[in-house]
Amino acid sequence: MISVDNITVSYGGWDLFSEASLLVNPRDRIGLVGRNGAGKTTLLKIINGEQVPTSGVVSSSAGETIGYLPQQMKALDTTSLVEETAKAFGEVLALEAEIAEINVELGVRTDYESEDYEALLHRLSAATDRYHILGGETRDADIERTLLGLGFRREEFGRPTKEFSGGWRMRIELAKLLLSRPSVFLLDEPTNHLDIESIQWLEGYLREYPGAVVVISHDRAFLDNVTNRTVEISLGKLYDYKVPYSKYVELRRERREQQMAAYANQQRMIEKTEEFIEKFRYKPTKSNQVQSRVKQLEKLERLEVDEEDTATMNIKFPPAPRSGQIVAEIKEVGMTFPPRPAAVAAGSAGAGSAGSAGSAGSAAKHVFSGADFTIERGEKIALVGRNGEGKTTLARMLIGELTPTEGSIRVGANVNIGYYAQNQDDLMDGNFTVFDTLDRVAVGDIRTRLRDILAAFLFRGGDIDKKVKVLSGGERSRLAMARLMLEPYNLLVLDEPTNHMDMVSKDILKRALMRYDGTVVVVSHDREFLDGLIDKVYEFRDGGVREYLGDIWYFLEKRKLESLREVEAKAVEERKEAAKQGGGVGGKEDYERRKGAEKEVRRVERAIAAAEKRIGELEAEIAAWDARLADPAASGVDPSDSKVFAAYNDLRTRLAHQMHEWEKLNYELDILSGD
Repeated sequence: MISVDNITVSYGGWDLFSEASLLVNPRDRIGLVGRNGAGKTTLLKIINGEQVPTSGVVSSSAGETIGYLPQQMKALDTTSLVEETAKAFGEVLALEAEIAEINVELGVRTDYESEDYEALLHRLSAATDRYHILGGETRDADIERTLLGLGFRREEFGRPTKEFSGGWRMRIELAKLLLSRPSVFLLDEPTNHLDIESIQWLEGYLREYPGAVVVISHDRAFLDNVTNRTVEISLGKLYDYKVPYSKYVELRRERREQQMAAYANQQRMIEKTEEFIEKFRYKPTKSNQVQSRVKQLEKLERLEVDEEDTATMNIKFPPAPRSGQIVAEIKEVGMTFPPRPAAVAAGSAGAGSAGSAGSAGSAAKHVFSGADFTIERGEKIALVGRNGEGKTTLARMLIGELTPTEGSIRVGANVNIGYYAQNQDDLMDGNFTVFDTLDRVAVGDIRTRLRDILAAFLFRGGDIDKKVKVLSGGERSRLAMARLMLEPYNLLVLDEPTNHMDMVSKDILKRALMRYDGTVVVVSHDREFLDGLIDKVYEFRDGGVREYLGDIWYFLEKRKLESLREVEAKAVEERKEAAKQGGGVGGKEDYERRKGAEKEVRRVERAIAAAEKRIGELEAEIAAWDARLADPAASGVDPSDSKVFAAYNDLRTRLAHQMHEWEKLNYELDILSGD
């Protein structure tokens, strides 16, 4: 348990925190939220002991350990991946060395009855017990499971850490932190460098973790899936909600409405009291009443209303010029990056590379093959998959920045492409001002509207004269997005557009893209951002590209079922191999396994039958409505009645849901049946 008691943090006359308190209990899952600059990261540093508050204390239970992951940290480059990760087991490694040393000494000593020999045995017993408590015997398995969960491949375990890019090095540090198994995790934006699969793995890990978790994140889905408590930092105070993020948003709105009502009532009371004082200040007969009201105002605890950041982006993409029906044809496309010498490799391990590069040079890198699909006008598609599998590579191919080494890409007629790259720091000159960054690329009449465009992206007044190099990550993201407004595009290729954006900005960008009438190709690992925006997913995995005709949640459901199939297939192979070697599963155990599998098949078959029955009922109801609406005079139905339309639309929505459930169940049955 960690207790933060009445801390105040002051900077030059103003308070970041004012007598704020927080209690972190065992098994708590806390999401820290608040405006940028509210003090979320500062609070984590105070809990971790990196920063001392101006006043107040932070205390913890005896034996409490803290694991802190900052947004940025320096990773060492002196070992291999698995050796660096094993450093999380520092105490285990020391115990191994001690146990080995004691065993050597016991092997050569013969004074079995001496006190020294007995003390040595006690040391060995204590060290061995501690080794088992710390999970020393499962260390290698834990390292493997964690590295695989965070997206590393087994063949990379022996690879030098210096060959990994910055994002992958952050994953190494996260792996070390998870394996150290502290009492409390303090995680500052842990999903920034993770793909969807790794984020989901981390969610599962943190949900089941026996310790406490305090996390800062702008990923709404991650917070909802991990946390059960939301602590908002506002105006130097902490507001504790015992609910996940989405529920917190509702409760906060209710709290603010109550706060505003109480504030308005108090202001009316103050105003009337001041009017009374002013009116009767100089009347002797009212002097006692006036003094009483003056003292009343002096003692009054003035209510404060939380400041709200009402500044929001006002994004509306220019209407998309009409392109041909075929926006791009990708025919059997693949990419292999050639070997690079040391000097080149050291300077080019960026977001656009096929994965990671090292200072000692790199061998030829095959990224993917067999990408074969067509992008049509008006489609909104997502490119997903693990980092380094080729999402950014394909995006750069679409804009003509890279040429495929296999197959071909043909962009359709009248297609004008706008590109948002994830490595904005490399593409914008830090010495230019905000205004110059747009002014240098704008042409024609749009130059007269640059200030309006910048204002829409929250660059107002003196902000437009700031140098790019002093902007925050979120500000740079907004500036890069503003550049896409300089001309009307009909194909937007967006590579991780929501990195560094807060939740409000992400929602506004999402709504603007949903209204946009052009074609969108987006690379993103933000499930909440993709939900409702895209209707087709292309997954880059294991050197190939696969199409999923559905939204992001449909894709994730399919992937989960496919993963189950892969696990089951692997288990079958292991059982066959065990049988060959004379082992295998005992008759009773094998019988129980088959019996359980058959029971699961019957359960799914019953669910399919129930779904088919409900689909039939809904189709019959819809057919009856169709007949009534076809002849409203005879049926007495008013088609213009909103209630009629709502009832009819509800039936169609429920039918679509049942059809989706039926498809999922059949897919699950295929897996269970091994078809």
